[in-house]
Amino acid sequence: MAKVGFIGLGNMGGGMARNILKAGHELKVFDLNDQVVAEICVEGATAASSATDAVRGVDAVITMLPAGKHVKSVYLGENGLIAAAGEGTLMMDCSTIDVDSAREVVAAATAAGMNMVDAPVSGGVAAAAMGSLTFMVGGTEEAFTAAEPYLDNMGANIIHAGKAGSGQAAKICNNMMLGIQMISVAEAFVLAEKLGLEADKLFAISSKASGQCWSLTSYCPVPGPVETSPANNDYKAGFAAAMMLKDLRLAQEAAQSAGVTTPLGQMSRDLYEKFTDMSADDMDFSGIINMLRG
Repeated sequence: MAKVGFIGLGNMGGGMARNILKAGHELKVFDLNDQVVAEICVEGATAASSATDAVRGVDAVITMLPAGKHVKSVYLGENGLIAAAGEGTLMMDCSTIDVDSAREVVAAATAAGMNMVDAPVSGGVAAAAMGSLTFMVGGTEEAFTAAEPYLDNMGANIIHAGKAGSGQAAKICNNMMLGIQMISVAEAFVLAEKLGLEADKLFAISSKASGQCWSLTSYCPVPGPVETSPANNDYKAGFAAAMMLKDLRLAQEAAQSAGVTTPLGQMSRDLYEKFTDMSADDMDFSGIINMLRG
């Protein structure tokens, strides 16, 4: 078993770190929230005094941070993780950030002689706790091979997407599809409701017909058809609307940078901006159906 540093114990990172601990690794953790650090230390982790302390004396470090600016701040510079880490430390950033920032940080780690991957995740809070996440991994074959055993401790599907930044590219493309699909499913249920078609009847038909998609069959935005969907729990977040908005904004930034037109992606971003402005912080992204009802 290895010594692992983990930085970022939020809704996703907390569950991921616990699965590293359950796998038998020696875990050293850091988060700005002292309470979440104390909670996982009761379970066997050790508290680091800072982010740089979390990387000292470990074989690998995993980060789960809010945005690209935080990842760059933590990794780069004379007080960053790259400078503080021992020779040969493996680095895995599981944050969802912009492609350019991911490539910049991986390049800096590579220049320092270290293996690093960008490895954003899909699956939500429940999958993070269960260890059933999907990891989309960018980096060299050597870095991917080194990272895969650790990612296996936290996920069910570990996919090498390609060179550095490819994990982030896969994540934002996937979540742009998800955001668009959820709006389409929600609009269909609102229309069906107005036309007098019961929700369970539409679900029974569309889940077996050409309208089938994950947003319908696994995360249906109306109460009833899918027992585990947030619609049956007052739309409490499994995947918060604010996080969907973050990913849709990243997708639009990437599209603009690449010179690609994504009109439905842009419209979805605009709708989720409106929805997050009028909803609670813990509202699930599927709750946009309530806004679409008018």
